[in-house]
Amino acid sequence: MARGSLMVIVVAALGVLALFVAVRTEVFRDDKPAETLGRALYQEHCARCHGVHLEGQPDWQTPLPSGRLPAPPHDASGHTWHHADRVLFAITKHGTAAVVGGGYESDMPGFAPVMSEEEMRAVLAFIKSTWPERERRYQEAMSRRDAAERADQGTGRGQ
Repeated sequence: MARGSLMVIVVAALGVLALFVAVRTEVFRDDKPAETLGRALYQEHCARCHGVHLEGQPDWQTPLPSGRLPAPPHDASGHTWHHADRVLFAITKHGTAAVVGGGYESDMPGFAPVMSEEEMRAVLAFIKSTWPERERRYQEAMSRRDAAERADQGTGRGQ
């Protein structure tokens, strides 16, 4: 009888664990929890340069004395929404200079050493959640076009 009770407890515990994993996975399929996490991470890691309200640094299109550009805004007044998801993620993970290449210098570091990929995606989800519908639709179209072009290049058709 004790063995049967132990088996019931083990099965119940495994069921609760499976439910927890399923619920946690489902939560991150919905953008709202990711946006909430992203907002907190943005304030911690990004706001110092890009602004608390995503406004960027003043005169962000004019090079500084160092020759580098100030941090751009991530709101609708900037150009972040002109880039495909793949590019935004690569810049966040590796830094602007690593993505642009060709000797380009930037103060934007890569965040791979301090954030997980899930956290970086959450920051991007937060930023995107602040854009007006027009900018979101444009950025989604850019991401679809980028994915299609990369798929064509992978098969040799896009060259």
